[in-house]
Formats: sequence, structure tokens, C-alpha cells
Amino acid sequence: MSTRRNKRVAILKAQLLERTPVNQEEEVRRSSRNILAPKRLQYSPEDITAEIPTKKRRTKTHDDKNTQNKKQDPTKEEDAESSDVEYTSNGHGGLSAYELERLENIRQNQAFLSSINLLQATEELKQLTRPKPSQRGLMRSQAAAKEVLPARKSLRLQNKEAEVLTLPPEPKQTQIYEQSVRLKKPPGPLPMDPINMEEGSKLPSQLLKLCSEDSTEDRKVALDLKEYSSALKNMRITEETVAKVVKDRIFSAAFHPCTSSTLMAAGDKWGKVCLWNLGGDWGDDGVLLFEPHSRPVGCMAFSRAHPTHLLSLSYDGSLRCMDVEKAVFDDVYDIEDGLKTFDFMSYDCSTLVVGNWYGEVAIVDRRTPGNSHESLHSVDPKGLRCVSVHPLQKQYFAVAESKIVSVYDSRCLKKSQSRAVFQLHGHSLSVTSAYFSPCTGNRVLTSCMDNNIRIYDTSAMTNKSPLLTTVRHDMQTGRWLSKLSAVWDPKQEDCFVVGSMSKPRRVQVFHESGRLQHSFMDEENLNTVLSVTAFHPSRNILLGGNASGRLHVFSD
Repeated sequence: MSTRRNKRVAILKAQLLERTPVNQEEEVRRSSRNILAPKRLQYSPEDITAEIPTKKRRTKTHDDKNTQNKKQDPTKEEDAESSDVEYTSNGHGGLSAYELERLENIRQNQAFLSSINLLQATEELKQLTRPKPSQRGLMRSQAAAKEVLPARKSLRLQNKEAEVLTLPPEPKQTQIYEQSVRLKKPPGPLPMDPINMEEGSKLPSQLLKLCSEDSTEDRKVALDLKEYSSALKNMRITEETVAKVVKDRIFSAAFHPCTSSTLMAAGDKWGKVCLWNLGGDWGDDGVLLFEPHSRPVGCMAFSRAHPTHLLSLSYDGSLRCMDVEKAVFDDVYDIEDGLKTFDFMSYDCSTLVVGNWYGEVAIVDRRTPGNSHESLHSVDPKGLRCVSVHPLQKQYFAVAESKIVSVYDSRCLKKSQSRAVFQLHGHSLSVTSAYFSPCTGNRVLTSCMDNNIRIYDTSAMTNKSPLLTTVRHDMQTGRWLSKLSAVWDPKQEDCFVVGSMSKPRRVQVFHESGRLQHSFMDEENLNTVLSVTAFHPSRNILLGGNASGRLHVFSD
């Protein structure tokens, strides 16, 4: 018992030590806590023993004290509480030693943060956020101002009878389907009217002059591997070389062969075709937009014999030729739907091989009146995805089928069950593309969904075409991006370019041996996957198209 009593006495002494003022006789200035902040008190352990019995007596009569406090005037309670505040004359506005030490710590911390430039680093970190996409090119369509309608009033509050309305008949299922499908353009020539310019605007006069430029003298010059790698490293991208050229995802793109300026074309998901003159002043930052198709433009190419002609093919079943000289889109070939790819089968670009989703290839002669084919041949019932004509022996063309690549001779084709000259095996999933090398055709470059890029030796044009190289590459783009396809550099026989899913975003150039030559990267101007890539036929320029309709251009 004595031990417990001693502990209680020690606790009471400690409490009184904290609550006893230094000098109780000194006059205390009273103030309200709402006006002045409470100050730290100074205490003295004097006369502790004299107060102990009183404290004990208070603890015993605690209930009586509470009853008395309830009867006291509230104003007196406030004065009693504020009477504990004491001002000191130490020259710091009455601040205690603890508060002075706290302010000193704050000052030292702020000085330390200023010495390490933390605030400046914070501002720089905010500026390192993801940059906004380029605003060059097509302008965003401004939404029309909504008409302000009068406020609706209840007929009941207006003392009017409710109107009896009848519901319209439900639309048939066929009508709903027809509304969801975009209508195909009518057959026949279509005028080249830019949809991003005012109605009735004519094509710029510089466009015809630029497209008519003869570039036969500026032919490609092959470089050795060291010079080629050095040229790639000198190519850069800037904010001025990124622009939105179409409204939706880019499916195909091509360079015009002119050398005095950089002229490019691209096709998007909903049948629009653009011409972009880098640094031009017509249209939207040099962009002219047309709408010759109604579905994705899967393939396009400029005619090597007639530079004013741009051929574009769409999934809606139409193959058209943009004739800048006539300012029309001529109708070259037309079926119900399902066209996928094409390539030129003659040096004058008058004969084409066209492939569709149904596994058929058509031979089309542009010199024949009408928009039909010369012959139609079934090669793969599961569908084909790419055709590529041999650069020297134009009768041979490669077809990317379901899991193999077949090379056919156009002179030996049959209406059905045509026999291939030879086939390239080794693919475990569907082949997205297959291209002969641009100069000699001694190599075939294939891209497959099994995440591999393969190079075959086709110099002998026989079944014994060995697999030379396999490059592991992620090809899983998903449904919202165009498929990646490796394509040759037309200036270099043994190098190819392909987009990449890796981060940071990049475009990669490989040698046919599988060795990486260069990766194009830029954290400020390249932040998306460039699924569609192409090299200029005679200059050190590379383009890449993404899913938002922007073209990115690397140049030296």
C-alpha cells in the first residue's frame, strides 16, 4: 500500500511542478485566446509541499467542484483560462525558448533546400512531363455553337392538357446495318477537291510542277555499310517535321521521288488520302486532304514512269489513280469489296497484280478501257496479305499467304489451284508481308506474327531457297495499331527498316545479317508506335506513320 501511495505523491508533485507559476504576485495581463496565441509559461517548483494537501482535498471533492463550476458565469471561465497567458520581456515578442528553437530549425531547413536547388528541380520536373503531340498539319474541327433553347415548362403548371404522342415504328435490322456502313464512292472519275480547304478551291499550281519533276538523274547510290550507318546517325527529327496529315489511323504511306522538296502521301482508316509537302505553305502547313475511298487505304505507290500518278487501293474494293495533271481520281479497278494489296508488273507501271482478302490475284491492265481485270486466279483459299513483284524478272511475284510465302509465275497461272514455282517455309503463324529486295531480288524479307523477321536467299529461284537470318522482333500491336511490316530501303540492297513496340519508342534499321544498324529515337518528338515506315528512294529521309494520323520525318 505504501508503494502505491508513494507513486501517487510523485505523480501529484510532477503535475504541480508543471502548473505552478514562477511569481504569483506579479501582475498578469489578461487577453482573449481568439486574439493572441497562447504563450509558453514559465514555472517554478517553489511551495510544492504546501499545495499537496490542497490537491488531495480537491481530488476527493471532485464531484462537488464540477457542480460549482456549472453554476459559474461563462465570462469568468474565459477570463480564468486567459489569465494563464504571460508576456515576457526577452525582445522576441514574448516567444519562448522552444518556439525560438523551432523557428531557427525552419530557417535552417529552408536554407538547406535553397542550397540544393530543390525548388528549381521541382519546376524542371514539371516541364519533363509527356510533351503534347505536334499541332502542325490538319486543324481540329471546331464544334458548332449550340443553339440556346428556351427553358422547358411543365404543361401541368401551365394548366394545359398533356399532348398524346405516338411512337414511330421501330426500324428494321437491315436499316440499322445500312446506317452503320459507310457508303462506297460511286464508280468513275472523282474530282480532286481538298476537303480541308474552302469549297471550290483549286489545287496549288506548285503541286503539278513538283509532281512533274524528273528525278531520273538523281538515282540512288549504294553505300558501304560504314558510310550507310554514318548517314543514318546524321538523320534527325524536329518539331517541324511532325504533322497530323490525316484524321485517323495511317494504314499506308509513300514518298514521291522528287528531290527538290519532300513530298509524301498517306492513307488512313476511312478512305482519306493526303499529300504533304514538308515546309509547304498550301493547305494546313502543306497538307492537302482528299477522300477518294470509304474504307482503309491498305496500299499506295507513286508510278515510277508517271510521277504525277499516285495509285491507292482500299478495302472497299476500289483501286484509283490520283492524276495531278487532270486533277481527278481515275477508276482503275473495282470489285464489291475486299481489296488488300497491289504491285506493278511492268516498267511503265501499266500492268498490276492485285490481291484481295479472298485469296485471289487479279492481273489488271490500265490501258484497257473499263475498271475490270484481265484475268483472276485463286491461289490461297485462306486469304493473302501482300504481293511483291521481282524487280528484274517481272513475271515472278511473291504472295504472303496464311503460313507460307509462295512465288508464282504469272505466265503459268490457272483459274484455280495454280502451282507455285517455289515456297518459303518456316513460319508458324500468319505472314503479314513479304518483299523482294529492291535491286536484284536475291532476298525475300518476311514479317510474321510469330514475332520473327526472316530473310531468305532467292537468287536461285528454286525450292532450295535457304533461310539466311531470323531476327526476333515483337509484332503484337493489338487491334488499335496497324500491323508492323519490315520493308527494304530502296537505296540499300541489304538493309531494312521496321517500327518497334519497345520503349522508349523507336524505329530500327537492320542489316540482312540481323545486326542492328541504328535506332531512331527522340524523347521529345517520338512518343508513339510508328507502324508504317518507308525510306525515300534517293535521299536520306525516313517517314513513319502512327495511329493518330501523324507522320514523323527523319532527315539529314
